[in-house]
Amino acid sequence: MRSLTEEELRTFLSKLAIYCSSNLSELIKSTADDSNDENARMVFRIQGNRVFYMPLRLANLATSIPRASLLSCGTMMGKFTKTGKFRLALTCLSVISPYSRTKIWIKPNGEMPFLYGSNGTDLNRNELKAPFSDSNFLPVVKAHVGKISEDCPEHSGCIVYSMDDTPLGFGVTARSSAEMRKLEPTAIVLFRQADEDTLFTT
Repeated sequence: MRSLTEEELRTFLSKLAIYCSSNLSELIKSTADDSNDENARMVFRIQGNRVFYMPLRLANLATSIPRASLLSCGTMMGKFTKTGKFRLALTCLSVISPYSRTKIWIKPNGEMPFLYGSNGTDLNRNELKAPFSDSNFLPVVKAHVGKISEDCPEHSGCIVYSMDDTPLGFGVTARSSAEMRKLEPTAIVLFRQADEDTLFTT
């Protein structure tokens, strides 16, 4: 387990900035040494191609475990692909959700379709444009949306909550909040990005 290189950190933080935007500095401050106890500081560490978020004390203890034996330590934020891109994992939701500026609340009748990947519409994936044609990008329709943050831009990172403020996942908005109000109930408003099926694959 080691610290991230400058290039890895830049790639990682640029992905976090999609969901945290201006609040990313607050997340970084929580990793800075602003307390008297050095071991209370939160750090990012990489093991293999996976990035973890943990207290410094735990990172120091993990150095005594052989790399081949260490599977996980702290909260897994995501992993680097073979091409050097970073993919956020669903497990980072508890870390990034308090810092998100853009939020969508899903109605109770839309929670199960969101969590299990069915939106109840016949979606032709050939009609979707480039980044959203991947099978990991499953849509959320307007009929399932309870409320949305004000001034939500198009194609911005968004945290999805249930109506009782429980974070369910994250995705990218398909329309701005102003456009969403004018759409019909079957229109796509968000593309889900977190997918639990690929969470533990190597």
